Parts: sequence; structure tokens; C-alpha cells
Amino acid sequence: MVIEASVPGFFRTILIIIGAIVLLRFLGQLMNAKRNLEDEKKMKEEQANYEKDKKRSKIDFGKTSILNTNTKKNTSSSIEDVDYEELV
Repeated sequence: MVIEASVPGFFRTILIIIGAIVLLRFLGQLMNAKRNLEDEKKMKEEQANYEKDKKRSKIDFGKTSILNTNTKKNTSSSIEDVDYEELV
């Protein structure tokens, strides 16, 4: 079997390579735009949470809350006093 190089075959190969490069660049830009939209959505959500926390802290400014330490909710997280002996 003899394979011959021809001018139309050469140009066809070049066009296929150029088409593949253009397609890959387009897909890359599309993926980049999608990632940017997701990042923008995440940043807006964080900004909304920040504004909500800021508003809540402004409302609660000056208020005092009392924690009840006598009730034991979870024994594994309760604080225990431990005595240590000094070594001489």
C-alpha cells in the first residue's frame, strides 16, 4: 500500500487541526465563564450572610446574655477541674 501526500490532504489536515484548537479554546472559555458565575454566586451569598450577621449584631448591641453552666448537656464536652501535684 502506497500512501501519497497531496496538497488537498495537507490543507484538510491543517483545517482539522485549526478547528480542534478553536473548539478547545471555545470550551475553555465556556468553562471559565461557568466557574466565574459560580464564584460570583458564592461571593454574593457570603456578602448576604455578612450583612445579616452585621444587622443582627447591631440589633443585639448592648444586650447581655447569661449562660447556664449548671446543666450538663454532653458529658464528653463538659469541663472538668483537674488537680496537679507539683514535682520537687
